Amino acid sequence: MSVVKSGGRGAIVIRGARQHNLRNLDLDLPLGELTVVTGVSGSGKSSLVFDTLYAEGQRRYVETFSPYARQFLDRMDKPQVDRIDGIPPAIAIDQVNPVRTSRSTVGTMTELNDHLKLLFARAACLHCRGCGKAVRRDSAQSIFESLAELAPAAGDPRLAITFPVPVPENFDPGEVRAMLERQGYTRIDAAQTRHFTVTQDRFRFSNTERARVVESLEAALRVGQGRVDVHVVDGAPVAGLDPHAVDEKPPSVSAPAWRFSSDLHCADCDLHYADPAPSLFSFNSPVGACETCRGFGRVIGVDYGLVIPDETKTLRQGAIKPWQSKSFGESQKELLEYAGKRGIPVDVPWRDLGAANRAWVIDGEPQWKSWNKSWPGVWYGAKRFFDWLETKSYKMHVRVLLSRYRAYTPCTVC
Repeated sequence: MSVVKSGGRGAIVIRGARQHNLRNLDLDLPLGELTVVTGVSGSGKSSLVFDTLYAEGQRRYVETFSPYARQFLDRMDKPQVDRIDGIPPAIAIDQVNPVRTSRSTVGTMTELNDHLKLLFARAACLHCRGCGKAVRRDSAQSIFESLAELAPAAGDPRLAITFPVPVPENFDPGEVRAMLERQGYTRIDAAQTRHFTVTQDRFRFSNTERARVVESLEAALRVGQGRVDVHVVDGAPVAGLDPHAVDEKPPSVSAPAWRFSSDLHCADCDLHYADPAPSLFSFNSPVGACETCRGFGRVIGVDYGLVIPDETKTLRQGAIKPWQSKSFGESQKELLEYAGKRGIPVDVPWRDLGAANRAWVIDGEPQWKSWNKSWPGVWYGAKRFFDWLETKSYKMHVRVLLSRYRAYTPCTVC
């Protein structure tokens, strides 16, 4: 089927649509753009979008399956139209009226969230939360291809393929070492008592056959439980190096290394990840919901708009409202005292204070450690003041005070 071009873009071409109250409608709809269909009641909006476009796109998509699979799918009648060209598979998202909950969003009401969960679970690329690099499953073939790019860029140095072997708690390091030696591994670095680095092979990449490199990588992945490190070895190459020679020392673990893993595991950060599943991308599931807000997207926290209700006041005039009472007047005195020592202006309206000065008042100083009076003078900040109040929330009057300055705020974690 040819896709008709409209202004350099693909287009859906409709000719002679006669579905329901449509009367020989001819229309070109550009692809890759958001098209809104509007009109008065009875003008044929639903007949065009659902009964013609969606019905034909869904019908053609279902026809791509085998006869056995089609019997389990809903089949739609062919719409009354002369020709439709350039139509892709279609998904209709209808607004429904289910039972609303506090977690209901536009995505859940339209069931669009269900499609997004599947999309991210199947098509998304995993990136490590530690270093930001893409996390993928490596194989001997993919590692070889990576080395084919990395080795020439590094000047084609000698490389050593190694793999880590942790010593289980119920085993003696000597037992594990003896077991490795029985398998032919004699170059073993035991710099760490409970962790061995075993050398599988050494070579210069440009002078080594592909079969040898792949075979060494496969063996290292198998014995190393899916983890392989390729070290850059200093010094000149040794001609005819025997991969199992005893007189060769293993490479230093501090040498530069390229790390690989056959699991969903970031070898650089040593972080393991689970296989993606739709529930991981659902805030309605305990698996995917944020542990802080439980999937609600907001938490009950201190609203500093209530703590500082009048931004025209200065610190001296009492911009921090809870410190203007007799119970916590000491905090107001300490604020003015520390602000004078740090050069923070106390006679400038809050709205005119710089961002750094505001952060000092709210967050305090990083050197602060405890409420011990013997601790040298360090400003604790309004945030730590409310954290201290939380520890006294078993008292009724403290709970009443906190309720005056609490509000739902966006979750800062997710």
